Amino acid sequence: MTVLRGRLGLETARVPHADRHGLVWLERGNLYVQDGTLRFLAAESPALSAGDYAIPFQMVSFVLLGPGSTVSHDALRLMALHGTGLAAVGEDGVRCYTAPPLGPDNARLARLQAEAWANPEERMRIVRCLYAWRLGEEAPDTDLNTLRGIEGSRMRRAYRQLAVRYGLTWYARRYDRCKPEAADVPNQAINHAATAIEAAAAVAVAATGAIPQLGFIHEDPGQSFVLDIADLYRTSVTLPVAFQAAAEARKDPSITIERRVRQLMGTALRREKVIPDMIDKIKNLFGSRVRDVEFAPTDGEEVQTSRWS
Repeated sequence: MTVLRGRLGLETARVPHADRHGLVWLERGNLYVQDGTLRFLAAESPALSAGDYAIPFQMVSFVLLGPGSTVSHDALRLMALHGTGLAAVGEDGVRCYTAPPLGPDNARLARLQAEAWANPEERMRIVRCLYAWRLGEEAPDTDLNTLRGIEGSRMRRAYRQLAVRYGLTWYARRYDRCKPEAADVPNQAINHAATAIEAAAAVAVAATGAIPQLGFIHEDPGQSFVLDIADLYRTSVTLPVAFQAAAEARKDPSITIERRVRQLMGTALRREKVIPDMIDKIKNLFGSRVRDVEFAPTDGEEVQTSRWS
């Protein structure tokens, strides 16, 4: 089998990810290789005009391949050769179906994560950092169960405040994994929004080469660290999207709650640049500057309070 050589002798080049430019979103087309160049033959879509595009795969860290797309074996080979990651995602990135771990140049971040996870003091420091990001202020120096209790109280208050904002009746957070459709509309919307934000977090974790199983607040699920990252956006993205969708469905019963949540979440992910922000947070979490990070309150001040309680 003859390997196609790229132009200008670049077939053996490997640009460090620190010098690359993040993510490229592609949908409704065919990702293939021609004369050693990665190309995307695109149909007309909201994200991209119809055409045949050369993809600068050596200068991006991750390609997000959306619905209606195919990828050739040669494209997978070429991207793997140059360490460019590929994630198959749902519309607007609200599902993550697969993301082979091809992104990072080395295992440094994964090693730092494993070292922090294995060291009780470092692990607790990471937990406090995550909680501080989630709630917008320095976390108290206490045990994990106490922090979970504090966060639970905050979340119950957030549910009530958002229900009032969107004119909804709120009883409690209920979720039966065996009967997910049995929940009321607001709870269904929260379930769908949580699934979508977890997909975004899965892409960010894969892009940084972090270990999804090694969570700090979450411990048992196979995607524990993904859930840790997804929860950073619960009050700023996940819940507002869910309650907005539930409010719209209450006014218009013809609305399909899952589809509407996906639409609103896709818009929020793009508008707020959520995945790039997740990637930055993961890098900062295990970087040397983590002790000096500043914790600013997220949007929606009525959901926040000024003191831990």
